[in-house]
Formats: sequence, C-alpha cells, structure tokens
Amino acid sequence: MSVGSLRFVVNPPRGPLGWWVLLPAVGISLAALWWSAIGTHLSVSGFIDGLPWIADFLGRMLPPNFAFMEKLVKPAIETIQIALWGTLLGIVLALPVCFFAARNLSPHAAVFHGLRQVLNVMRGINEIILALIFVAAVGLGPFAGVLAIAIHGAGMLGKFFAEAIEEIDEGPLDALRAAGAGTVQRIVFGVLPQVLPAWVGVVLYRFETNIRVSTVLGMVGAGGIGFELISSMKLFAYEDTAACVLVILILVLGADLVSSKLRAMIR
Repeated sequence: MSVGSLRFVVNPPRGPLGWWVLLPAVGISLAALWWSAIGTHLSVSGFIDGLPWIADFLGRMLPPNFAFMEKLVKPAIETIQIALWGTLLGIVLALPVCFFAARNLSPHAAVFHGLRQVLNVMRGINEIILALIFVAAVGLGPFAGVLAIAIHGAGMLGKFFAEAIEEIDEGPLDALRAAGAGTVQRIVFGVLPQVLPAWVGVVLYRFETNIRVSTVLGMVGAGGIGFELISSMKLFAYEDTAACVLVILILVLGADLVSSKLRAMIR
C-alpha cells in the first residue's frame, strides 16, 4: 500500500512450516538418533537378558542392614556439611564474576567473553575429577569435596546468575542512570531486586544437586557417605549397601522438601 511517495510493506503472517522443511528435519533427527543408538550399543534384548542379574543384585541387598545405619549418621552429617559449604563457597566465587559476565553490564566484549569461558571451564570439569585433584592437593577428607563442589558450582551458578541479569528490565537502570546513580547503586537498586528470586531458586536447586554429588565424592576419598557405600560394595556386604542407599535417599528427599518450602516462602 502506498500513500503519495510513502510505501507501507506489511509482512504476511508466517504459517506452519511446509513438508519440504519438516520432512528433512524429521529425517535428520531420526538419523541422529539411529547413529547415537549404534554408538551406545542400545539393545532391548540385552536389557531383557540382564534383568535376572539385576533381580539377583537387588535380592542380595534385601533386607537392608538397619543396624548399619548407626554407623552412617556421621558420614551423612558430613555429606550435608560438604554440600552446604560447597554451595556457599560457589556463591562467593560466582557473585563477583556474574556481573561482568552479563552482556548488558560487562564493561567490554573481551571481558564478557573471557569470563564466560572461565565459567565454562569451571563447570566443564566433572566434580569427581576436581575431587581427585584436591585430594592430591589437600589430602583425603571432606575439605577436598568442598573445594570440588565449590569450583564446579561456581561455574554453574555464575552462568545462571549472569543469564538472569541479561533478562532484566532495563527501564529501572535507565531511570537510575538518568538520576545520576553510580554503578554500585544501579546494581543494588536496579539489578538485585529483579534477579534475587531467580537467584535463590537456582541456589536451592544447586544445593539439592550438591547433596547428591557429595554422596559420590566419598568414593574417591573426598568425605561423605560415598566412602561407606563403595566400601560395602567392595566387601560384597550388599545389605550395608542398601542401608547406604536408603540414607542417601533420605538426604535427597529431605533436601528437596526443605528447598520446596523455602521457595514457597519466597514466592
């Protein structure tokens, strides 16, 4: 449509993708799934053949040795302490980085990309590998587990914190900037009120994850209940193994319940 020398161009609404787009996409997806199935040796018959062995293993674990749980009280408390301090130190490490790793707050593109790569490296190394490194550095015990969870958790939390900052409404920041507010004031009064609910949710989820992770780190000497778990399996004391699994489930369910209550209170 044109009015005088002006011309208005209206883009037609996009309809559903045609079959010439969907068909190749579906074909590529199926080919990728088939390729990955071959690479991972997926086999329904192999799983069915292994069911008797699974049943035999579970049968050896029953009934659990409930008397052994008395020995698991201290490792269970240690597991919670590892997760708690690992989460706390992860927050402390992530907070100074996340503001500069957010695209809308970073002072320069090189700073943004550099810190994002640092966070990628921190969360790209598995906690067990980090635990092995710190066990060699500080010795056996829960402190190595705390450091491993803190480093990996800082990478995860820093990424989520930065992405939450990038999604904020820029209006309050523009208003504070127009009023002459400094950088710290804009962060405190313009950024934090918008991101805190999302940050708290991520921290609580990370704490739940750290509870599960800390149960495994004990297998490499980084403290927690994982040491008792792997020891019972090596000694073929499967009733004790079942007791360890039950305690781990109690820890995970308890952490999930507490975090759910806290999220409800925050809402």
